[in-house]
Amino acid sequence: MYLDSISIKFRLPKMTMRHSLRNLCLSVLILIGFCTPFTAAAAADDRLYVDITASSTRKINFAVPWFASGGMADQSMGKQLADTLAKALEFHGVIGITPTAEYGGNQSTNWKQLGVDYAVLGQYSLSAKNLSLEIRVLDIASNQTLMGKSFSGSTQQIDEMLFKFCDSVIESLTGKPGIASTKIGFISFANNAKEVWLTDILGHKLRQVTRHRNLTVSPRFTPDGRSLCYTSYHSGNQNLYITDLGQSKVTRVLSKRKGMNLAPAWSPDGRYMILTLSMNGNPDLYLCDSNAKIIEQLTDRAGINVSATWSPDGRRIVFVSDRSGKPQLYTMNLNSRQVQRLTFEGTENAEPSWSPTEDLIVYSSLRDGVYQICTIKPEGGTAAVQITTDLSHHEAPSWSPDGNQVIFSKGSGNRHQIYAVMKNGSFQRPLFSFAGSHTYPRWSR
Repeated sequence: MYLDSISIKFRLPKMTMRHSLRNLCLSVLILIGFCTPFTAAAAADDRLYVDITASSTRKINFAVPWFASGGMADQSMGKQLADTLAKALEFHGVIGITPTAEYGGNQSTNWKQLGVDYAVLGQYSLSAKNLSLEIRVLDIASNQTLMGKSFSGSTQQIDEMLFKFCDSVIESLTGKPGIASTKIGFISFANNAKEVWLTDILGHKLRQVTRHRNLTVSPRFTPDGRSLCYTSYHSGNQNLYITDLGQSKVTRVLSKRKGMNLAPAWSPDGRYMILTLSMNGNPDLYLCDSNAKIIEQLTDRAGINVSATWSPDGRRIVFVSDRSGKPQLYTMNLNSRQVQRLTFEGTENAEPSWSPTEDLIVYSSLRDGVYQICTIKPEGGTAAVQITTDLSHHEAPSWSPDGNQVIFSKGSGNRHQIYAVMKNGSFQRPLFSFAGSHTYPRWSR
C-alpha cells in the first residue's frame, strides 16, 4: 500500500497561541513561538526550533493517552494506536513519553499536575476494513490546540498514518521533517545465508528483499529510496544488483565485471555512482553513470580503495584506502581530483558515511582493540569525536535522513544487532529484536 491512497486533511486552529515552553526559556531551555493569526510562512519566520542534539536540551514531555472511539468498550485498538504513535515520537530523541500507567490512559487528566507539556488526543472510527483518525496536539500551558490532522485509509495503513502525523509533530518542534516514515535496510545472517531485509523504524513491517541463499553484502539505497543496490556472490562472482522496492520488484544486474563490483556510492541527484571494481587486479574507485557504465577511473593502484560516499553538495567524496599501510579515510575533490588524508587517530578507520545535512562524516574506528563510532569534520585539522565508548564492536554506521541520528551494527562474535544513537552520543539503544545476526544497516528516506 502507498500513502498516496490515504486521505489527509490538515486542520489549522483559528488562532495559535505561544508555545507552552515559553516559561522554560527563562531557564535557558526551549521556546517555540507561533504568530497570531497563523500563516505557514509567518510561523516559519517566527519559530525557534529545538536542537534535539544539544546536550543542554531536556526532552519535551508528551502524553499519548489511548485513542477514543465513540464509547466502544473494546479499548485494544485505542491502546495499539496510542502505543505506536508514542514509540514513533520517542524514537526521535527529543520527546519523552509519560507512561499511561500514571494516568490510566485516560484523555481527561490533569496534565499540568503530571508535568506534561503536550497531550496528543486521538479518536478513531472503524468500518469494515477502513479506519478514520482524528488527532490533535494540545498545548497544556495555553489549553489550546497546537495542530490537528485527520486521516482515512485501510487497516493495513495504520502505521503509515500514525508515522505521517508523527513526522508533522517533529517538524513543528525542530524545523526538520520527522523520520518515522523512513525505512531501514540491513543484512541478516540466518540459515547459512546473508540476505537483505527492509523494515520500518519500529520493526513492525519486516520484509525480505533478496532470496539468493548465499552471501550478500553492502546494501545501498538510491537517493529517492525507491531502489536498493547490493553485491551478491550467488553467481560465483561478486556481481552488483539493483532491485525495485515497489510493486514490480524487478531485479537486474548492474555490473558483473570480473572480481569486485562493490558498494555503489550514489551522487545526491542519482545520476552517477562510484563503484569499487577490481577487474584490473587492484580494487579501485570508478565514476560511473546510473547504469554502472564507466566514465572515469578515480584511483589507480594506490592501495585498496573502497567505501566511497558523497558529500551533500556532490563536490567531494570520502573513501577508505590502505595506501599508508592501514585503512584510513581520505577525501577527494571531484573537480581537481586532489586527495587528502583525513584520519590519523585509531589503528584502522573505515566505513565512512557523510551526513546528508552538514559537513560531518561518521565512521568506524579501531581503538584499543574495539571498533567505535566517531565523527569528524571533512576539512581536517580537528580531532575526531568518539560517540560510543562501550566494549562491544560498533561498525558500519549510516546517517538518518535528518542528520540527527546514526544507526550501526553492534556486537561481538557471531551475534550483532542494529543500534541507533544521536549524533552527540546520547540515546543509544537497540532498534529491533529480530532473530539472527544483523549487519550493514542503511537508512533510506
